[in-house]
Amino acid sequence: TLSDQEIAAILKEDADALDLARKLLRAVEEKNRRGQDNTTAIVVTPFRNAGITRVAAVESRGFIFGGPVAQQLGVGFVPIRKPGKLPWTTIRNEYILEYGTDVLEMHDDALTRDDRVLIVDDVLATGGTAAAAVRLAQDLGAEVVACAMVIELKFLAGRSKLGNTPLHALLTYE
Repeated sequence: TLSDQEIAAILKEDADALDLARKLLRAVEEKNRRGQDNTTAIVVTPFRNAGITRVAAVESRGFIFGGPVAQQLGVGFVPIRKPGKLPWTTIRNEYILEYGTDVLEMHDDALTRDDRVLIVDDVLATGGTAAAAVRLAQDLGAEVVACAMVIELKFLAGRSKLGNTPLHALLTYE
């Protein structure tokens, strides 16, 4: 394996290699952008006419999908974060993990009873994080229309913690 300095030296000496490296980097960036666009389009499709007014997503990987989903739906984005990360007053929900407890927070004025919310995250595993996000939105009076996940690990039964909240997952692993 070459070090960063060795790679830089090779690229500096060889203009063709530098040009090739730039082209390869652009191709990877373009492929990733198209993948993100395609994933976002698939997540958004079932909810285009669902009257969603806000998309809430859990840090940090949920932000990767939640922001673009909110943009595609033309609605506001609500971040759900670990304690102490949000700059305003918050509500919080403590939830149980397999190995202890954790806490999520949301701004206390982020949602109202007029909001119809889509909760977005990357993976539904045991369901604790998603259930805590649902409770935060409901505690502010909002209606949670559904949870949208890129991946559901069905064998961990996380869906059971969501109660009556519908779940949409792009990929499901039994």
